[in-house]
Amino acid sequence: MPGIFPEQAHTQTISDIGPKNLSFEDKKNDPSLSTTSITNDQLLDGLLVSTFDKAMCLSRFQSHLYRKASPHKPSAYLISKLRNYESLHRSCGPHTKSYNKIMSNGAKFSKNSAGIKCKYLVWTASNGLGNRMLTLAAAFLYAILTDRVLLVQFRADMFDLFCEPFPDSSWLLPRNFPYWKDQRHIETYENVLMKSKKNISPEVLPQFLILNLQHTHDGHNNFFHCDRSQGLLQKVPVLILWSDQYFVPSLFMIPSYRQDLIKMFPQKDTVFHHLGRYLFHPSNEAWELISRSYKAHLAKADEKIGLQIRVFNSRNHKTPHQTIVNEIIACTSKHKLLPELDMQKSATYLKKQTSKAVLVASLYSVYGEKLRTMYLTNTTVTRDKVIEVFQPSHEERQNSNNDTHNIKAWTEIYLLSLCDALITSSKSTFGYVAHSLGGMKPWLLRRAYGETIPDPPCKRVKSMEPCFHYPPKYDCRDNRTVDFTSLFHYMKHCEDVTSGLRLVNANS
Repeated sequence: MPGIFPEQAHTQTISDIGPKNLSFEDKKNDPSLSTTSITNDQLLDGLLVSTFDKAMCLSRFQSHLYRKASPHKPSAYLISKLRNYESLHRSCGPHTKSYNKIMSNGAKFSKNSAGIKCKYLVWTASNGLGNRMLTLAAAFLYAILTDRVLLVQFRADMFDLFCEPFPDSSWLLPRNFPYWKDQRHIETYENVLMKSKKNISPEVLPQFLILNLQHTHDGHNNFFHCDRSQGLLQKVPVLILWSDQYFVPSLFMIPSYRQDLIKMFPQKDTVFHHLGRYLFHPSNEAWELISRSYKAHLAKADEKIGLQIRVFNSRNHKTPHQTIVNEIIACTSKHKLLPELDMQKSATYLKKQTSKAVLVASLYSVYGEKLRTMYLTNTTVTRDKVIEVFQPSHEERQNSNNDTHNIKAWTEIYLLSLCDALITSSKSTFGYVAHSLGGMKPWLLRRAYGETIPDPPCKRVKSMEPCFHYPPKYDCRDNRTVDFTSLFHYMKHCEDVTSGLRLVNANS
């Protein structure tokens, strides 16, 4: 039988697997680490460059062995913008003369910042790993558009997740960043914007400015997408971003950036797919977990189905686990993702078998256990399918500030992105990252209420792009409420958040 039998698959979880360092012989014998064997597949059709120490980031050069080549090719213009950005990061990154000069002023005000060559966008972490990765990709795109250097403030819970993405320089914010020491003179974007609206000329611009795009900060978010706002922001040397949102659609609303974006992304629904694959390379520690789990449980299957279950329970609404399991079975049967079960017969199969591996990602162990038991004890209607269920971890609750929790989450996101098809939960940024990295349009489970299974139980999304949950509401020119889907044919409302926006291809 190909693969691991269900009860065997359950015996080893991510929590049981520790990092394993490659020996010198391993590195010497691995063709992906050879300096003479760099292929176009490894460089993702030009997205990546080869000038990295391969042993320092194995995933950068080995991921093509686990993932099918993407049919979505990056544009030549996007590749040129990435090479230009890398050059800017090298010349302006941490500890360069330009960086040291700007930061030596601390948070004091500057009379003339417009002519400064190097400007910065400082990303700070907010909410869970899915939100962090979405907003980090959006921040990187904003940095490219505004000729800023992206620096990230990682706490201890994120240091072991990713490789450095930019050649010959670090994206990590130095610990002596002056903002953390002196916050008395830090302006907020609202204050600068308010002065501008009152025709108070901001002759003395702040050296540092907080750009708050959190979903709870709706008033500010309404005007970030306006050209006038961008004109003010462009004059500030250091922007400190607070965000938990995938605000990429708002960048397409800004007239001064739109043509650049359209040239970078002729296929509008590939923004995160390309930028995510460029930015997010699992660290060696994470890659060890990913590669070992893949080889043990997914590699030999004829087809890999990813199932990501996020339960948003509240005090007044708690869906029984069995209802969600029933919804999953209804969805997989309806769309022929998994074969129907014959509940009257025990599990017996014909000799000529095909196998499907089901990767379950959830905080709760009940989903993997119930699905595993169902397929272990019952045969399929056609009697020619072997279903193997694997759930890497089950933390029972989200703990986004814990490094062990985050490395498990990143491992599962990446494994989901390697599947052939995905079923994900509504409103889950964890699911968004997985399907966008994998270049897939998932089936989205609808939210169940009580014991009633929604009809239909799931719906195929129109785009690979993540949903921007809290988009702007106002037209910058007329300062009136507007539905941006009426202004941009490549924006649609999200299937799981009716007021949200998602980039789609024009013919979607």
